[in-house]
Parts: sequence; structure tokens; C-alpha cells
Amino acid sequence: MKKEQKIETALSHHGENRADYAGAVVPPIFQNSLFTYESWDAISEAFDKRAESYIYSRGNNPTVRIAQEKIAKLAGGEQAILFGSGMAAISATVLHCVQKDGHIIAIKNLYGPANNLIFSYLKEKMNISVTFVGGKEVAEFETAIQPNTDLIYLESPSSGVFSLQDIPAVAKLAKQHGIKTMIDNSWSTPFFQKPLAMGIDFEVHSCSKYIGGHSDIVAGVVIGSKELLGKMFRREYEWIGGRIAPMDAWLITRSLRTLPIRMKAHEKSAMSVATYLENHPKVEKVNYPGLRSFDQYQLGQRQMTGYTGLLSFRLKTTDLTQVKAFFNGLNLFKIGVSWGGHESLIYALAISYIKELTPEQFAATGLAYGDMRISIGLEHTEDLIGDLEQALELIM
Repeated sequence: MKKEQKIETALSHHGENRADYAGAVVPPIFQNSLFTYESWDAISEAFDKRAESYIYSRGNNPTVRIAQEKIAKLAGGEQAILFGSGMAAISATVLHCVQKDGHIIAIKNLYGPANNLIFSYLKEKMNISVTFVGGKEVAEFETAIQPNTDLIYLESPSSGVFSLQDIPAVAKLAKQHGIKTMIDNSWSTPFFQKPLAMGIDFEVHSCSKYIGGHSDIVAGVVIGSKELLGKMFRREYEWIGGRIAPMDAWLITRSLRTLPIRMKAHEKSAMSVATYLENHPKVEKVNYPGLRSFDQYQLGQRQMTGYTGLLSFRLKTTDLTQVKAFFNGLNLFKIGVSWGGHESLIYALAISYIKELTPEQFAATGLAYGDMRISIGLEHTEDLIGDLEQALELIM
């Protein structure tokens, strides 16, 4: 019996047949918009098998296929579909699952644009209703189920407060009620967490984050069974047209080859930074699932095999002037809204919220001016801790 390859090996070789492109160790970029055929019968047969055929690059493309096969292998899924952005992948999945006048159950700390899609846009366009739950208890999901519930939307850990959901338990509950499930698994990546094996129907990622890893790609992916993704390919993928460019797919293939090494480095550095912050007198609290002090640490141990580089912490001061002094005093941590790349970043959620909410509304969110989200990149850990140390000294 042939031995199953380790994932590090599969990410280097799976999905590639180098004999198809003259033995090149790196696959070429198929930049063409269409594919030609020799006869009426040949192209007619391709249309009969359009989900597997190369006809037009809004559908299938050889460069895209290689990246998709590697991601599906990594996640333990039968098929993956790459999109031009994470939101394109999320939108296609949600639209695939919901019906007019339907109902969605989602966690409260959902990614902002996804929240706007289901709570505002789909409510207006399709009369979709949404029930938001904290998600820490399975009973919350069960209580929220309605006769017209089409979808349960998870994000574990969430990218804001890093709350976890009991993935196998929620998936089991959904199947008992005939409800589809999807999860944004961008934080963990399929290297550290495999929701499909826990019973989830659709796994989505922003490939701009760790899967891309170099801050040079905007892309998204959906992973699942051939049956479900085959239907999505023929409808939401081709009809809405959120396809990925071959160049971006080629860059994802490049990034996947180093994903295991990068994730282990992110984890090691983040654990050191989180421990440092947890013990600092000017830090009130650190939110990082890898810390034993994290309130859902045991659940994370059951569901994940590792931890990534995104975490948050709260400064002890609520004085906005002091918070800005720390925030602006960092040198290595650049100010930006994304995460998962080679560079370390910082962002404060209050920057967005205080523009949109009254002071009373902001206080009701449970957030504070001193809440900081940082993404630990691939710089040396000692340098990152040193940068945080000198900035924390600016708080009086």
C-alpha cells in the first residue's frame, strides 16, 4: 500500500505533473482567457463536463487548478474553489446556502464586511433574518434555530476577540436539523485546524492572510465536498464571476510550499510575545488561545493542533492620549488593517468604532480605547518584544 505523504511534501508536489510543462520545477502561469478545441464534438463534450474542462478562465484554469488541489489536500476536502477575494468566497457560500425569507445564525464577533452582508444587504435584498449568538455554548445555537434556518456561520477563533465555538457539536446539531454550516478558518489555517473533518460543510479563508502570507495577494477560497462545490461552481462561481487571476493563484502555490514552516514560526514568536505581554504591568489582559489563561484554552486544545500569530491585548490605561502615545510609538509594528503576512502589524478597533458610534454605544460594545490587535510576523522575536517594551514605556 502506498504511504500517504506528509502535508509538507504534498504542498510541494500535490496537483502538479511537471511532464505537462517541460519538467519546469515551478509551474508556468496560464494567463490566457480562453482555451480552443479542434472540433465541434470536442468543445461540445467539454461543455457537458464544464466543471472539469478548460473552456474559459472565468471557470477553470490550469494555474488555478494546481493551487486549488493543494489547498483541498491541506484542508482534507474533496475540492476547493479560489475566488478573487475572501469576501467573494464568503458571499458565494452564503448565497449558495440561503433562500429568500430564510434565516442565518452567526456569531456576534463575525468579520465586519461579512456581518454587513448578512445583516444589512441580504436583509434588504432577500428578506434574510439573522440571529447573532455569543457561540461559546452549543445551546445558544439550538435555541436560535427557526423553521426557516438555512445556515449556521462560525468563525473559530474569531479575528477580533478570538472566541471559539465547539465545532463538532455545532456541526452535529446542524445536521440533525438539515442546516448547512460554514466556518471562516482564516485564523487557524487548515494547517492547525480542520473543520471539514469535524463535520462542517463549507470552510472559507481569506487567502490574503496566512495562506498567501506575503502581503502581495488578495484572494479567497471555499473548500468542501465535490457534490456541494460542484453545484457552487455551476452557479455562484461562474454566474457571479468572482474568479481569481492566474497570477494570484500562482503566488498562492508559491506560498503554500512554505506554509508549514511559516506557521510554526508565527506560533513560536506569538507565544513568546503573548507571554511577555501577559506579564507586563501596563497590560490588563491578553487574548490568545494558546495561553493557558485563555478562558477556552481546553476547547482550543481539542480542536486545534497549533496557534497562529494574531492576538489582542488591552492596555491598562483608558486615556486616549496615552493609548495614542503607545500606538504611534511603535517602530517595527506597522499600522494596518490586515494580518497574516511576513510583517508585524498593529490595529486598534476603536479607530473605526469611535467614528461610527456615540461614546455610550462604544462603551456598550465591551471594547476600550486600549484594545490592541497585533499580528506577529516573521521578524526576530527579541526585536518585536523590544519594540513593544519601548512603546509601553511611553505610557505614564
